[in-house]
Amino acid sequence: MLALVALAFTVLAAVWGGVGYDLALAGWAVLALTGIADLALSMRRRTDLTYHAPAEVFIGEKLVLHLSDPAMRLEQRARFDWPAGLDGPDDVAFSDDGSASVEVLATRRGHWELGHLWLFWPSRLRLFEFVPKVSLGAEIRVVPNIRLIQSGALTTRVVSALFGVKENRAIGDGSEFHQLRDFTAGMDVKTIDWKRSARKRTLVAKELRAERNHHVILAIDNGYLMREEIAGLPKIDHAVTAALAVAWAADVGGDLVGHYAYDVRPRSFAKPQAGRAAFVRLRSWAAELDYVSRETNHTLALTELNARTPKRSLIIIFTDFVDTTSAELMLENIGILAKRHLILFVAIRDQDVEGRVETAPTDMTGVATLVAANQSISERRLVLERLTHLGVTVIDAKPGQVTGRLISAYLDIKERELI
Repeated sequence: MLALVALAFTVLAAVWGGVGYDLALAGWAVLALTGIADLALSMRRRTDLTYHAPAEVFIGEKLVLHLSDPAMRLEQRARFDWPAGLDGPDDVAFSDDGSASVEVLATRRGHWELGHLWLFWPSRLRLFEFVPKVSLGAEIRVVPNIRLIQSGALTTRVVSALFGVKENRAIGDGSEFHQLRDFTAGMDVKTIDWKRSARKRTLVAKELRAERNHHVILAIDNGYLMREEIAGLPKIDHAVTAALAVAWAADVGGDLVGHYAYDVRPRSFAKPQAGRAAFVRLRSWAAELDYVSRETNHTLALTELNARTPKRSLIIIFTDFVDTTSAELMLENIGILAKRHLILFVAIRDQDVEGRVETAPTDMTGVATLVAANQSISERRLVLERLTHLGVTVIDAKPGQVTGRLISAYLDIKERELI
């Protein structure tokens, strides 16, 4: 407004001349003095901005970034340039004590650096806006989500299912010899060891238990289809979360866990191992899985996996497909793999596609979308039915249900001794 007033006086001076020149010069002088005074009142000599943030956060969860600067005023704000793996508000306001709390969502695994931010505030007379660039130097590591494991709920469930109910209620079930004991009334006659009973001249029964030390292989497809975002995260991250959970369950259940990653070709393979060290190795490997744009070669990958696992194993395959045509080679190679191993096929259902089917169209574009969505769901169901006919256990669930259903399937396989 001051500049417009000075400009008006300048125009009048050009038209009328005379005293108008003095008025024009006076207007610009007032504007210059006001600007100098505004700068003197508003300029800050230094910024003592500090921050506090956790060094590590689980993917899909939020962290709180705390900023503090006692010299901040209410009208001062901060602007961020978020890296690809973190998502937060663009502008953040400071409170009256010079602090601010920023909720940040972790959307991608990896090491992400918040090297700087921009502070901005208006001058006292609102003539200027200051936008200094401030070094922050915050580094945040986004890792696979093991919240379910840390809570202890998964361990309690597995221990109760495998070592509580089973051994107390179903003594004698299983295929692995455990011990000999004297036969007592009420025990199953089929458990009597007649040869040893003849030697001891008293009835002796064999006590069996479920076989342990099975091999469990987690095969994760890391191709471009697994980069599709569902429920705020790529499919690969939903798969990694479920894989870590079932790996922990297998470790508690006494099995050996290995892992395998592939896309256009096999990328990494680790032989099954037991103990917590195997889980730590698996978690570190999962954290380093990159987001790639390569197409998956199921023929090469599954043939290689079959060659590397001579012993019958439980192979859990996390992958995805588009239609029946693209899934043909996948089906053929899984069928070959299923002749020797027990296969668990895990697919993550797209909620958006199902939502479009349930929504009535209002125009021709909506009709076309509905037809395409129906066709996609039908072809997906056809592929999953063919997998079932091959003897493959199929888990097709929404992102929030994958882990629970996978653990239930694993416990069912253990109880039925299918491996």
